[in-house]
Amino acid sequence: MIVSMKKYTFLILASRYEAFLNQLRDAGVVHVTLKAEGLADNPALQESLNEAENLRKLIAQGAPDQLLQEKADVQNRMDATRKEIMRMEPWGEFDSRRITQLREAGYNIRFFTCSKKNYAGQGVTVNEIGDTVYGVVIGDEPMDESLNEVTLNEHSVNELQAELEGLNGLLAAADARIEAWKKANLEDTKRQLAEVEQRIDWQKVELSGDTAAEGSLRLLEGFCPEDKTEALNQILAGADVYYEAETPKEEDKTPIQLRNNRFTKLFEVFTGMYGWPTYGEFDPTPILAPFYLLFFSMCMGDAGYGILLMLFGWMVGKGKINIAMFEGLGPIITTLGVGTLVVGFFSGTAFGMDLSALFPSIDYLFLNGKVITEGGVQYVSKAVYSAQGMEGGYDAMMVLALLIGVFHICLAMVIKSLCYTKRFGFRSQLGTWGWTLLIVGCLTAFIICMVLGVSQQTTKVVLITIAAISALGIYVFNTPGRNPLLNIGAGLWDTYNMATGILGDTLSYIRLYALGLAGGMLGGAFNNLGLMVMGGSTEGATWQWLPFILILIIGHLLNLAMSALGAFVHPLRLTFVEYFKNSGYEGKGGMYQPFHK
Repeated sequence: MIVSMKKYTFLILASRYEAFLNQLRDAGVVHVTLKAEGLADNPALQESLNEAENLRKLIAQGAPDQLLQEKADVQNRMDATRKEIMRMEPWGEFDSRRITQLREAGYNIRFFTCSKKNYAGQGVTVNEIGDTVYGVVIGDEPMDESLNEVTLNEHSVNELQAELEGLNGLLAAADARIEAWKKANLEDTKRQLAEVEQRIDWQKVELSGDTAAEGSLRLLEGFCPEDKTEALNQILAGADVYYEAETPKEEDKTPIQLRNNRFTKLFEVFTGMYGWPTYGEFDPTPILAPFYLLFFSMCMGDAGYGILLMLFGWMVGKGKINIAMFEGLGPIITTLGVGTLVVGFFSGTAFGMDLSALFPSIDYLFLNGKVITEGGVQYVSKAVYSAQGMEGGYDAMMVLALLIGVFHICLAMVIKSLCYTKRFGFRSQLGTWGWTLLIVGCLTAFIICMVLGVSQQTTKVVLITIAAISALGIYVFNTPGRNPLLNIGAGLWDTYNMATGILGDTLSYIRLYALGLAGGMLGGAFNNLGLMVMGGSTEGATWQWLPFILILIIGHLLNLAMSALGAFVHPLRLTFVEYFKNSGYEGKGGMYQPFHK
């Protein structure tokens, strides 16, 4: 949920402005509205910003440019030496000084390479590798055009190898200097950055106060959460300041603070990735959280991988795995692992194995069969429809994915209608309610009539009535006060967009089924590949167990990584595109960032 805010306007004597800012910072609850004009032209602020940027760069690099450049120079020399070793290896070991002595004695020695099919036998062959001949010509006779003359390095391969070993020592010394710098300076640099950032905050707030009464007064604006206004008012009562507190209006750029329970709070990171809500919008996180968990779990679709994710998340949370990109994400990874374990079990897959085949006695729990209607009874269990000799039908997980998509979009439409009505009034949202009533209302009425066994004629009348009422909002009253013909035209255009958009949005949810199916099939393929090494059974020879285990470990880790990437991205797409579009969520708000020490 979005925390309610109060908008504060402060009027301060210019002589008391700095003292008031200190009091405001000590309170640590007011988000000051920063003005854009004047900040870019302030030399002191720009100097602080540049200093902060340099410190961030230094922390990110982990060492000064000079030390990093020294290491890079050594690495470049090592790369060049390795290339020379590879180039010189076909020529074998030789003494470059003897070649120099021969040349000084008057012998013209030239080296060449040539393809075997073009080599005419000129000179002396030194080596043959693949389709290439390496040789030498001694004398002043012209070289054949098919020969490519090359210049050898002054050092032999052994000498180059010795040089490379020396460079390895230089690289180790450069790494040691970098580590020593980190140990001695990194924490101090971080503290220095924190001080500079606090100075920047102060400068921005100080410059955001407008002047009034020929410079004798300063005017400042800010926002405070309603549950913290009492403490703020007590501080202001003892300060030399005049202030007003009011409820923010729609046009105010009110900062957003979210307050959610422990589960929902884990998913606020995804809300932030898209954009924080504006003050007049709704917090999408309580809806985003359970659906993202469900979508991720369906895309993974493997109970075994769920166990691995739980273990990985626990180790990240306990600090046993320190990877920068996963910092602070241990709890949500563990939660996603739990969801994957549950959904993977009911989808009937664990490490690529078919659970319905492993546990036929509880086959009815698994949704890896097909939805088939036979004699008025729907079958889902794989064992049941196989025993009945049934064919065709639809995969149960595919049907479930589409049903979830329909429900998700319908929920988005209802939320849009409710929130837009709250923000803009019911009269201006008759068109929005018309579409919600048409789609959600007709689906709901149809399901109710089916469950209650209502006759086809009565069901038809109910649906036509709902459609007729919806049409009034869509085509006639979509924009009250406007020419009816324009409303009809706008309604027809909306009809085209809705017809194509809703269909495409619904079909997008098939990816939940497709990704889970692909991951399960790939996991099963690695299992089959391992069994092939074992000769088709687990009773192979002792030496066969090692490749069998390696194939399973490497294969499933690779499949887990690819599945996790897809399960992370595609639920975000379903949320950011299909759901947010149909719910009318804009996400153009700013985060509540109080001015504090």
